Amino acid sequence: MMYRPTSAATQRSRMRLVVLQALVLSLFATLLVRLWYLQVATGDDYRAKAANQSVREVVVQPDRGLIVDTQGRPLVANRSSWVVSIDRTTLARMSEDEQGLLVDRVARALHRKPAAIRARLLNCGTEGAVAGTCWNGSPFQPVPVDDDVAQKTAQLIREQAEDYPAVVVQEQSVRAYPRPFAVDAAHVLGYLSPVTEDELSIAEKDADLSVNGASQVGRAGVEKEYDAYLRGMPGYQHVAVDSRGQVLGESGVDEARPGDTLVTSIDAKVQGVVEDALHEAVLAARQRTDRNGQRYKADSGAIVVLDAKTGRVVAMASEPTYDPGIWVGGITQKQLKRLYSEKAGTPLLSRAMQGQFAPGSTWKPFMTIAALMNGYSTDTRLNCSSSFRVGNREFRNYESGSYGMIDFKTAITVSCNTFFYRIGYEYWRKYGSDVSNIKAKDPLVSKAKQFGFGKATGIDIPGEAAGRIADRRWKRDYYESMKDYYCGIEKNPGDASSFVKLFAREFCAEGYAYRAGDAANFVIGQGDTIVTPLQLARAYAALANGGTLFHPTIGKAVVDPDGKLVKRIAPQVQGKLQIPKAILDYVRDAMNNVALAGTLAGTFSGWPHDQVKVHGKTGTAEVYGKQTTGWVGTYSKDYVVVSMISQAGTGAAANGVAVRRIWDTLYGVTPEGYQPSRAAIPGVVQTNALPVFSPDGAILPPVRKEERE
Repeated sequence: MMYRPTSAATQRSRMRLVVLQALVLSLFATLLVRLWYLQVATGDDYRAKAANQSVREVVVQPDRGLIVDTQGRPLVANRSSWVVSIDRTTLARMSEDEQGLLVDRVARALHRKPAAIRARLLNCGTEGAVAGTCWNGSPFQPVPVDDDVAQKTAQLIREQAEDYPAVVVQEQSVRAYPRPFAVDAAHVLGYLSPVTEDELSIAEKDADLSVNGASQVGRAGVEKEYDAYLRGMPGYQHVAVDSRGQVLGESGVDEARPGDTLVTSIDAKVQGVVEDALHEAVLAARQRTDRNGQRYKADSGAIVVLDAKTGRVVAMASEPTYDPGIWVGGITQKQLKRLYSEKAGTPLLSRAMQGQFAPGSTWKPFMTIAALMNGYSTDTRLNCSSSFRVGNREFRNYESGSYGMIDFKTAITVSCNTFFYRIGYEYWRKYGSDVSNIKAKDPLVSKAKQFGFGKATGIDIPGEAAGRIADRRWKRDYYESMKDYYCGIEKNPGDASSFVKLFAREFCAEGYAYRAGDAANFVIGQGDTIVTPLQLARAYAALANGGTLFHPTIGKAVVDPDGKLVKRIAPQVQGKLQIPKAILDYVRDAMNNVALAGTLAGTFSGWPHDQVKVHGKTGTAEVYGKQTTGWVGTYSKDYVVVSMISQAGTGAAANGVAVRRIWDTLYGVTPEGYQPSRAAIPGVVQTNALPVFSPDGAILPPVRKEERE
């Protein structure tokens, strides 16, 4: 056989085959190595990751801190509640039909409409989302669709887990109100509502881990002011689920940290008496009639009790009020509408610190101090005539009483308006007869501002009203803001009433002018000057304690869940009024005479005056188009009690019974006499005492500050 050499084409073909075989072997080798790496070398890591993908983190809300009174009695506590949530990650793996069936099943179990469940599952900011209903938390967190479910319903869902895939049921705490001595204290305590999207964004920006999409935050009262302490820190429950979202069991828990306890200066016994006394006084006023034979409307009222030496709030109540428990589990539209309803009296408004009223004659002690420090003396005698003419207007005493030439003490005792009209007019004539001069000196206005009127007191509750000092500057500013409106009415009166037409004509012409009549009204607490009951109580406390003006406080201390003191909240001093002792003593003596022989003599009949000296002043403020508002302001060396009822008649008639009942409670006065051992709070001891909590949450006997240190 002859030898034939291989062609060049054949050789190239063989070479390609060899290269291809080598490449295939290389790829198989790489694949085998990779499989070995994944299954053997790092198999444990991937198995752990796979396991983690079947675990859901459910936020465990912390128990919110307690709010207790000065003796450690709980005003706000917690109770267990069942929460039903839906895991949207698991829900998304289900078909649309399965999703619809699940939502319908959950809605039936919770007695809610399917549409409400679907609305809750929408992220806020997406199409169709409704503010207040949509979910503003993490998109990976189960969404609570009902946070106060009956235990029977919750257990049923848990036991039939196969019928409720993607549904998580857990127990958490919600607010409860033990109501010691039947107290509500709604306006003091405040309420909670779900965190908003903006608040959640701020919390995330500030890395605040105490807030999450299911958090409830304080909206009013001390719940809002001390929210950061009360809130606590959430935990996380790790729940194992299968591919269909059915819960297989718990795989671990990161415990939540309960919130701190807020100790307040409120005394539940006094608060209960104050609330009941105010309510009864309002009802009683509605049974009386005014001079026109019309029953008093008594549409609102407030009582404030302060510790005169510290400015702490012992009790504070407002009428109308509401049950703070209505916010728990979500408030209905009907309930919310009533809280804001004018027909219902706007129950959400705290008349004690947000209601603003003309102070009437309770204003006169401050005007007396101003006069005695600016040219008048205790020997001054002025005519208490039945009327006093200013320009073309007659300013009269209430019921046109007349007492002749009297001094300041008698003028306060009998509450003579014309005596004080003369003082207001004289200062106006001396310093401010130029009606356009907004910088004119006015000793009466200056002194009122020194006592803190016209500005918020700074109490540790948000939303306080500032009141108003109707001085020259205010009148000019008001004129500038309203002249277009009233001048428009003057030009085109339309169907305006005759009074409004007349007022518009005068206002448009000279509404900026501070006239003698304005000064006369100011000095007796009438006209456009308005105060809150809390402002008046604080100013009376300054009379009682020698001139110290406090920022009123309700918070007294913050205690952690183990009973350790986190923060002591000291009395807050705003300033010290420089009032000569002789003048202050003179005014105190005049106000004591009101309780002995003046307009409060009936209220304090049988009171142990030799053991506890009470000072007071009544006030009856007239408001155009309304019935008179009655005031009673009183104080001792220990306490201040101020009571006000709008459209209820004279001060003592409207408030006297309630005020006396409160003083009896404070000092343990009974029909048998003065029994200090039965007093609700023994003054200074109460101020220094703090409740102590054992690790299990039990309240131990109060320990005095000196004993702690």
